[in-house]
Amino acid sequence: MVVLLLGCAYAPWGWAQKGQRTRQLPPHVRFHPDFKSQFLPKSRQLFVYLPPDYLTNEAKRYPVLYLFDGANSFVIWEVDETARLLIEAQLIEPLIIVGVEHGGTWEDRTDEYTPTRFSGKGGKGEETGRMLVEEVKPFIDREYRTLPDAAHTGLGGASLGGIMAMHLGLRYPQTFGKLAVMSPSVWWDRGVILRSVKSLTAKPEQRIWLDVGSEEGAGMDKNARRLRDALTEKGWALDSDLYYFEDKRARHEDIAWALRMNKVLRFLFPATKARG
Repeated sequence: MVVLLLGCAYAPWGWAQKGQRTRQLPPHVRFHPDFKSQFLPKSRQLFVYLPPDYLTNEAKRYPVLYLFDGANSFVIWEVDETARLLIEAQLIEPLIIVGVEHGGTWEDRTDEYTPTRFSGKGGKGEETGRMLVEEVKPFIDREYRTLPDAAHTGLGGASLGGIMAMHLGLRYPQTFGKLAVMSPSVWWDRGVILRSVKSLTAKPEQRIWLDVGSEEGAGMDKNARRLRDALTEKGWALDSDLYYFEDKRARHEDIAWALRMNKVLRFLFPATKARG
């Protein structure tokens, strides 16, 4: 049976995309199966994790982290379980996590998670950004008790999702004040994201997590260091508002990103005094 709440549906069934393992989504994860956008042609799924006290503390509002590859982050990474354990241990502040899916195919993913067209592929990053900022975020802010300002709103992703988190963070600093840039595809369009950082005329007030695995190959670690250096040249301070982490022996794969989410959440959303 599907139970409706706040205009969305519980997803108590095992769920996964084709080729992925299934997972029984717990009751604290809400599921919006058919979110439509005027900027991108295909509808998509939204996953929404609610922290342990969300239903019992009705006066409280929460920061929000938006993640690309929503199905992977909830079904494979189990980001909701990582967040729950950290919240219960009082290592991070309670937050809402929203997993946003792409259009469904690898071609859709490449199109939506790249800021420019390159080698005849991709380039719908502007449409993705408008969907997030003008449609998804307003929807989440209406349906859930959020803290909607940039200081309490994060955006993250891995691989192409990582470069899009960085790109949209620079494009919309008034919306996203926290960025999780995991194993970013800095190589895209001959380092277009590096050019974007270097063209900044002023450093936005953002807290950035940047990481890479040492066994990802294809020069991924070297490119991540180049992005780190470009950010520090623009004023971000290592171990202050920028944390750079190289995961020894980690490959370019979901299990590595899942294991790093503990560190990501602890840096971006450290425990603070409880909000009323």
